[in-house]
Parts: sequence; structure tokens; C-alpha cells
Amino acid sequence: MKNDRMKDQYRVNNQIRVREVRLVGDEGSEVVPTRQALDMARQQGVDLVEISPNAQPPVCRLIDYSKFLYQQKKRQKEMKQKQVKVEVKEIRFGPQTDEHDYQFKLKHAQEFLTEGNKVRAYVFFRGRSILFKEQGEVLLLRFANDLEEYGKVEQLPKLEGKKMFLYLAPKKIGVTKKSQQKRDREAEEAENKEAVEKAKNAETEQNTDEQQADSLPLSGGIFDNAKNGAEALRKLKD
Repeated sequence: MKNDRMKDQYRVNNQIRVREVRLVGDEGSEVVPTRQALDMARQQGVDLVEISPNAQPPVCRLIDYSKFLYQQKKRQKEMKQKQVKVEVKEIRFGPQTDEHDYQFKLKHAQEFLTEGNKVRAYVFFRGRSILFKEQGEVLLLRFANDLEEYGKVEQLPKLEGKKMFLYLAPKKIGVTKKSQQKRDREAEEAENKEAVEKAKNAETEQNTDEQQADSLPLSGGIFDNAKNGAEALRKLKD
């Protein structure tokens, strides 16, 4: 059935009834009368296949029709294989999700988005918990912010019945841009680290100076003892 549908997509040989066509091949293209193109096809033992009927004039190829259909089918199969199947992964929260559960689900969402899947996160309000819908919205907004490097928001939190949904799509593969919040945090950490290093170096220099200062009296005492000893020896000789 598929091959029959594909055959109906193209006009071949005598089905092509325009005055002239553009023949394309490995050596280029040329516009020739349709009758001449049909004669060329018969001489080469192939078919005249119309591959672009909307062009002016229509574009045709000289090729065996069965071979042409096989090439088209193979090309469609390859294109289908290259298409990435995007799945939608769900992440469910309660309006009062604890921090441990939040971090666990955040990690899963990062993995889903990294793999190229979409994420549909929602907060389910059971019974009177609908009173905490603002708290659920804050939770989903935090979730979107924490996933800023992995995905982009397709739909902000929206209440539908007893569920509030947030939709995220994966970002394009490439160099992940850091959020401004993370850049500021890293800059602050770098400054703190530099300040700690400076403090350590200053402390080390101070300790070194103190050790040198403590050693000076000792050196002076040894020098004085040596000097006194020399004078004593000199007096004994005298």
C-alpha cells in the first residue's frame, strides 16, 4: 500500500504532458521539449520521472522508476531515523513537599532535560490543600529557576482543576549558559576564597616574623657568652 501511494505521487513518461521540462542530472540541468526528453529516456532504457511538478518548467530526471522509488523510500527511512523522539516526563509534587524530596525530583528533571525530553511538573492539591495554591506556585517557580541551565519554560504555573502545571522544554545542545544567579554566586565564592588565602598568607608572614624576633635574643646571648669567654681566656694568659 505504501509503495502504491508513493507511485501516485510522481508522473512518469507519457503521464507528463507539459510542453517542456528541465532535465537535471550529474552534469547539470537543461530545458528541453518533453518529446525530446522522452526520446532520450527510451534511448537510455530508463524512465522520465517528474520530481518537481510545481517548478516552471517542471523538473524531471532520467532514471529507472523502480530505482527512483527505492531511493525515495530509503531517504524517507533515514530522515525518520534521524528525527529525535521527544517524550514528556512528569514530575509530581505535593503543596508541602519537603526539601529532600524536592532535591530528589530536581535531579530527575535535570536528567530528563539533558536527555532531550520535556518535563511537565505539577502540584496536586488534594481536598482542602487547594488553600495552599500560592505555595504550590512558588514551588513550581523555584523549580523552573533551579532548572534554568537545563530547560526553558514553555508554560508558567497554571491551575487546571486540582493540578497546577509547569511545562519545561530542553535547551538546545551546546555550551550551557550560566544563570546570572550562579555567576554571582561563583564570583562571591572566588572573592571569599581569595580573602581566605590572603588571611592565611598574612598569618604565615606574622608567625615567621615572630619566630625571627624570638631567635634574636638567643643569638645575642650566645654572642655575648662567646665574647666573655674570649676575654676570660685573655686574662688567664696575661
